[in-house]
Amino acid sequence: MNMRLIAIGLALGLSGCSAVGSMTNTVGGWFGAGPAKAKPAELVDFNPTAALTVAWKGETGDAGGYLLQPQLDGEDVVAAGGTRIVRIAVSTGKLVWNTDTGLKLSAGAGAGQGLVLAGGGKGALLALDQATGQIRWKVALTSEVTGQLLIVDGIVIARTGDGNVHGLSMVDGSRKWLYTRNLPALSLRGSGGMVVRDSVLYAGFPGGKLIALNPANGAQLWEATVAVPRGATELERVADVMGSPVVDETQVCAVSYQGRVACFNRRNGSLLWARDTSSNSGLAMDERNLYVTDDKDAVTAYDKTSGRAGWRQDKLARRQVTAPLTLGAWVVVADGEGVVHVLSSNDGSFVARAKVDSSVRTSPVDIGPGFAVQTVKGSVVAFKLK
Repeated sequence: MNMRLIAIGLALGLSGCSAVGSMTNTVGGWFGAGPAKAKPAELVDFNPTAALTVAWKGETGDAGGYLLQPQLDGEDVVAAGGTRIVRIAVSTGKLVWNTDTGLKLSAGAGAGQGLVLAGGGKGALLALDQATGQIRWKVALTSEVTGQLLIVDGIVIARTGDGNVHGLSMVDGSRKWLYTRNLPALSLRGSGGMVVRDSVLYAGFPGGKLIALNPANGAQLWEATVAVPRGATELERVADVMGSPVVDETQVCAVSYQGRVACFNRRNGSLLWARDTSSNSGLAMDERNLYVTDDKDAVTAYDKTSGRAGWRQDKLARRQVTAPLTLGAWVVVADGEGVVHVLSSNDGSFVARAKVDSSVRTSPVDIGPGFAVQTVKGSVVAFKLK
């Protein structure tokens, strides 16, 4: 059992409540004082072949153990952290607005169709005016709001830690539909991402399932199996789909912890190919490959048509590497030591490197000219890459 799952947080699905702290204590108790943190791999020397520089830096608030990620919204970046939601101009790094919600935020930021969204650890979902940052509405959902927040054709889509997917009116937050799914006893924080393409919502779930939904009414279109839970104990049977699925014109792909990376036909969910692997962060896709960060902190490129493994970059062992971002000729990841790594998409070699103020837990985000990362301490750092 890879004990990094303790570091990123275990969620116990009981009565729709998150019990990350108590579950971590229980797991630690099973191993006495808990496992000693393995020493991260030393950074290897290389000759940079691209220039990576900081364009600007903004501030939200401390992530507090939650997986928070900035989002591009038009010509600005929105981000949530601590109790604050901020909007920052991509071109200058200038703060457009800064709203203190008074709530400890657990999810966000999401944006679209004139709204900025964020969720709270006690189930509150907030919608702010895109232009001013003023709160338009606030509703109470069934449990801690988790993961990214989407707006699709006038419907706000949010997930909660009890396994529910909520479809809400973007006008006032009233419920339009609710998709409910039973969760296994244990699940990893960071599981249960979503992506929308061509009016279909694809959502990964604990237990290794990938679901296609109609975002207009929440109706299930098909269900596919990324991984089958195996093992004698609940810990051994954790097989959650991690991060967000990725989609192209014909297929949708996902990766699970203690399971597989798999691609499915978008029309009917039939399996196209699968390869055994284990990830506790996620994957990315470009025109040629899928890129998976595995639970040993190696990044592997798989041909997205055949599933054949190409290159593998394994020099970041034990550094708690994020899911990748594809950016043209590059693949970008960050790590638990606050180091941002740029790899060649051709062979996985190191291209450039930079340091931020603290750990990065979520994948870098494409912001048009360059990319941005959000740190545990609440910094939003934009980079130029040439």
